[in-house]
Amino acid sequence: MSDKNSNYFNQFSWPEILHLHEDSDWDIKSYHQILCQGDYPSFLDKYIKLPIMQRLSGVGLLCGSDWTRLFHNRFYYSRLDHSIGVALIIWHFTHDKAQTLAGLFHDLSTPTFSHVSDFRKGDALTQTLTEEDNSSIIRKDFTLSKLLEEDGLKIKDVENYHIYPVADNEIPQLSADRLEYMFPSGAVLEASWTLDEIEKTYKDIEVFKNESNQDELGFKTLEIAEDYCQKFCMTGHLLQMNEDKMTLHLLGQIMNMAVDEGLLKESDFMKLSESQIIEIIDNKGSEKFQRFYNTFRNMESILHSDIKMPEDEYFNLSLKVKLRYINPLVKTSSGVKRLNACSSVSKKIIDDFLNWEDKKFGCVKYYSAK
Repeated sequence: MSDKNSNYFNQFSWPEILHLHEDSDWDIKSYHQILCQGDYPSFLDKYIKLPIMQRLSGVGLLCGSDWTRLFHNRFYYSRLDHSIGVALIIWHFTHDKAQTLAGLFHDLSTPTFSHVSDFRKGDALTQTLTEEDNSSIIRKDFTLSKLLEEDGLKIKDVENYHIYPVADNEIPQLSADRLEYMFPSGAVLEASWTLDEIEKTYKDIEVFKNESNQDELGFKTLEIAEDYCQKFCMTGHLLQMNEDKMTLHLLGQIMNMAVDEGLLKESDFMKLSESQIIEIIDNKGSEKFQRFYNTFRNMESILHSDIKMPEDEYFNLSLKVKLRYINPLVKTSSGVKRLNACSSVSKKIIDDFLNWEDKKFGCVKYYSAK
């Protein structure tokens, strides 16, 4: 086990992580072109146009962090952008329509503010509750069924992307979903990925057989795998800090209060965009609601504490959350191995990531209601 005092991640504060890298030009269309490598699967277009897909354009990938000053998000990346990116990666590595469409549809049941919904319902640790209705949404869409029929596919072929290991697998393996969401997440949150760096990294990936003899994405070059692991784990580290927990949990409590006070209905989270919900609740509700809401929108820092702060002055949280990290396959002279088995640098980063703990409590002082 790593010495806690020498943990790699201890040297970085929240503001430092957000500004470790210089900002660069980042264009989503250019990024998607990198993922398909000049072989765009045009059959996707008719599916992307479906209302159930277009709804995801108003759902941010980064779980409400676009709406608070605690973050410094550089651009908006939607769940639709993510879904298209996942589909392009799957197509690039498999050229299989069923797997590609399963990847495109994998987030159809994601509510507004994404995983904030899991925090609302007490599932911060696994963050899987948002997936429960995915198959139902697919099966109820008549137009989607007709399009699948035209492409010679059945609903069972595309309703569960978990059955395709290139599309999805268990942490810390590398899948299309995991690969895709960490490129834009790093670019938005920390500016840790330029388009040139993504292209170099992406071209080094191919499909290997893992220890279970299943297909899994991995790297041909050790140095590129090490760089990818470091960047992935740094973004994953940011997502386990109390600042990120505060953002998702506080926004989740605000959404629960908005429903309780009649400002929103549960059905709104599958109909309205994030900007529409913000417009509805802005300057509305009880004094307590506005105190919570104004704190979320305006907070720029939080307190990391071993004890709770006074509850009449502070919003306190203490949560365990899902750990997002990677230990990918890499090709070596003696065969395909896990990165931590052939890189002492990456092994320390992974071990330190898993052993790092924030202070027990994250606390933010309430802003006044307007």
